[in-house]
Amino acid sequence: MIYLDNAATSFPKPESVYAAMDRFARESCGNPGRGGHRLAVESQKVVTRARRAVAALFGAPGPERVIFTLNATDAINIGIKGVVRPGDHVVSTTMEHNSVARCLTRLERDRVSVTRVKGQPDGLVRATDILAAVRPETRLVAMVHASNVVGTVQPIGAVAEALQGTGTLLLVDAAQSAGVLPIDVRAEGIDLLAFAGHKGVLGPTGTGVLVLGERAEPEPLKEGGTGTTSESIEHPRELPERLEAGTVNCIGLAGLLAGVRYLEERSVEHVGEHERELGALLHELLDEVPGVTLYGPRDFSKRVGVVSFTVEGVSPQDMAAVLDTSFDIAVRAGLHCAPLAHATLGTPPGGTVRMSPGPFTTASEIRSAAEAVAAIAESAG
Repeated sequence: MIYLDNAATSFPKPESVYAAMDRFARESCGNPGRGGHRLAVESQKVVTRARRAVAALFGAPGPERVIFTLNATDAINIGIKGVVRPGDHVVSTTMEHNSVARCLTRLERDRVSVTRVKGQPDGLVRATDILAAVRPETRLVAMVHASNVVGTVQPIGAVAEALQGTGTLLLVDAAQSAGVLPIDVRAEGIDLLAFAGHKGVLGPTGTGVLVLGERAEPEPLKEGGTGTTSESIEHPRELPERLEAGTVNCIGLAGLLAGVRYLEERSVEHVGEHERELGALLHELLDEVPGVTLYGPRDFSKRVGVVSFTVEGVSPQDMAAVLDTSFDIAVRAGLHCAPLAHATLGTPPGGTVRMSPGPFTTASEIRSAAEAVAAIAESAG
């Protein structure tokens, strides 16, 4: 298989991820913080190492401010609902994934007002437009870092800098940028950084992270067992326990730790450059195919490696199905859980075909994929 659906989840994982999860399941599969026996202690060590490794990679103020979640959606919900209250105002954009968009739509029923700043036709949302929407009662700006549809990188640095010294927090959805673009929460002034562990960070599904900057203090969405202060029926206020009720996905975090270690060795910058080069190559090859329409910036210094396109006379769903069954190429078709982004980009009602290379994708695989698209387009014409 030629796997070009890394924006959904990365595959394959580094071999070290598989080995770490297998080893944990066989040797360390106790409940962390819930016992003094060897398996529980070993499990807690793995969780602690994972927390410290993530804190170092993403510039967290401290490891206790790394919150492990189920996925990016879980992290976003904790971040947004943990700081926004009735009567608050939130600024977001039309380029958001439904993880942000639906969360905010739900809050609008609770007297939270939301302004969605419209992006440009290439998917860029200008920092000046975002900041112009901020009001005195704005509690949060929630925005994607890199579009999951076309990869456009948003100006989070300019927004973060402008919000420093104000009462407005910045939440960044880094589902498509974590592990691909360098991110330093403390240096860049990000208050809440949410991302999935199973995409660019190369861990397994069922893992996500919310990194808290120095200003953010979300209230918990759930309460329960933490393995600490068991004598009290009040949920602890200390981090990370405040936001991590219940047993974390220990075996998943063993894999996540291995993914972070891989990125440390290869470097986020190297992985990101590799994916952008392949995305640029794919864009160039598809641009030569009659009937293909490409979306997003042509300049790959302004985006990650995600490429979205349509083919005249072939629905995205049919294109994806033929690529899968006839060419053994895995892609994603449709609206990619981002209907507002597709409306902003002006794509057809059925959305687009999305191809997303990963750290193990090769240039020859990209050429084969482009040739397959050309063959399908020619037969349709």
